[in-house]
Amino acid sequence: MYSTILLLHILGATIWTGGHLFLAISVLPSALRARDPGRVLAFESTYERIGMSALVVQVVTGIWLALRWQPDMADWFALATPQSRLVLFKFTLLLLTVLTAVDVRLRIIPKLSPQTLPSLAVRIVFVTLLSVLFVVAGASFRGGLLFGVV
Repeated sequence: MYSTILLLHILGATIWTGGHLFLAISVLPSALRARDPGRVLAFESTYERIGMSALVVQVVTGIWLALRWQPDMADWFALATPQSRLVLFKFTLLLLTVLTAVDVRLRIIPKLSPQTLPSLAVRIVFVTLLSVLFVVAGASFRGGLLFGVV
């Protein structure tokens, strides 16, 4: 069961992070050059369903994996072990991702225009950086990149 859950988590991360990297590196620069928010919106409309599904898979499998590493949920917030620090770090990244997404949906998208496109660009780059940090944190459970977990 662990291998299946981990595989689903990694596939979700691949879709989520890969999609945001493609958006930030390929779609966004051309949209900014052309001052055309429609390019970003076109990408989002095709990516959103699979991207959001991947994020949901990551959250569900991430909670399962966190419970495997730290069975007592109170330990997730104790910061007593490298594993608990990584779990809390990943939840912090998730919270920042959700808050940014809500900000984009409620404040940026309704007023999106060529003039407000740079505001959206900042948030796209921020969420992309968060998604890369998710991957680094996930790899740290075995690779020790952050907080010395091996």
